[in-house]
Amino acid sequence: MFTEVLVALVIGGLIFFLLQRNRSQVLKTEDGWWGAGAPLDGGEDITVRPFKVTTSDEELEDLYKRIDQTRPVPSLEDSQFNYGFNSHYLQKVISYWRNDFDWRKQVDKINQYPHFKTKIEGIDVHYLHVKPKKVPVGTTALPLILVHGWPGSFYEFYGLIPLLTEPSNPRDLVFEVVCPSIPGYGFSEAPHKKGFDSVCAARIFHKLMKRLGFQQFYAQGGDWGSLITTNMAQLGPKTVKGLHLNAFLPSSSFHPFVSSIMLGRRFPTLFGFTDMDIERLFPRMEKLVVEPIKESGYMHIQATKPDTAGRGLNDSPVGLAAYILEKFSTWTNNDFRNLEDGGLTRKFSLDDLLTNVMIYWTSGCIVSSMRFYKENLGKGLNLPHMKLKVDVPTGFACFPNELLHSPKLWVQQKYPNLLTFTPMARGGHFAAMEEPQLIAVDIQNFTKAVEKKTK
Repeated sequence: MFTEVLVALVIGGLIFFLLQRNRSQVLKTEDGWWGAGAPLDGGEDITVRPFKVTTSDEELEDLYKRIDQTRPVPSLEDSQFNYGFNSHYLQKVISYWRNDFDWRKQVDKINQYPHFKTKIEGIDVHYLHVKPKKVPVGTTALPLILVHGWPGSFYEFYGLIPLLTEPSNPRDLVFEVVCPSIPGYGFSEAPHKKGFDSVCAARIFHKLMKRLGFQQFYAQGGDWGSLITTNMAQLGPKTVKGLHLNAFLPSSSFHPFVSSIMLGRRFPTLFGFTDMDIERLFPRMEKLVVEPIKESGYMHIQATKPDTAGRGLNDSPVGLAAYILEKFSTWTNNDFRNLEDGGLTRKFSLDDLLTNVMIYWTSGCIVSSMRFYKENLGKGLNLPHMKLKVDVPTGFACFPNELLHSPKLWVQQKYPNLLTFTPMARGGHFAAMEEPQLIAVDIQNFTKAVEKKTK
């Protein structure tokens, strides 16, 4: 009898411990109100409204007038993209934008998928909702939310969406895709109050998915999208069935950055470093110290005084294009800095690049998108979500030209339930736009692993 009681106590204690441990892994948050003024007395309108991107002659005439009045600045000789966007090549991009780019045609392309808006916490949230045309008998489409970053938009996923909703391989899973614009980006309304950070965005996207009727779903993101979807997994570990990332934002709480950098080259096995990790991390210290400094000036501006620089970009389409497109050059491949054209059209078309710029221009969202840096980075690095591990099954696609290489060891510190870690053959920061086929395959493999494990 005593033995049975002891066993029961041990089992009960273990269950209690596990429940407490699981409970401690849930990120806490409170509802917010980001609309202008005070919350409405009658409650929020939860109607889902169809939305279409439109343009007008007046909008285009204003754009062309501003482009025509730009004042060119000559680039330094032999400077390529090392001083920023090469001014000589910028004139060629502007000429194409002014004379050949067909925005109306691109608007039609944007509207090929159903767009909607709905009010959440006082602001309009814009999203695409793409349902598969055909689902194999005996199966159901898996809901998946795709979240973009800066200076991207929902348009980054236009090459990826059909690969997920209409896969060519009959053995592949079929997805039902929801692709929102982060509030303050694209056609989502900007918050009217201070404090809107990644956790607030995650909470709003949870509410969006619930409003659409999804009790469980998968989530995928890069750049800010990786942090927002990570926060979604922390807020609702039972709701987010699986998390797929192509960017890792390290936090001091979890990854052994200093020790592994100091000792990893000499004792690679101690830190689980592979030959790939050594090659990408240790060819020279410049890669670890100087390179991030070269590419992070924008972040210091946006994390401190976004409204100052943003105001000029909001007035000048040429300035806006230079500011945004420079990132699509150097963040795709650092070596593109040494090319006169920044290598822009080696991985992207000018039509797609300018479409992303036009989303920022026509929505007037550059300032509010930049503020997202201040709201997140201005709060320091000792935030609850940075200390919290993610227990949700996770897949990570490690692209070779990402801004910072992330060894598997680092990723596992934050995401201990790492089911897949895939060194990708090619690609950089804007993975979904640059290599949609590669990332689609990795999402498929990861999701299949989660579904198999669940069953």
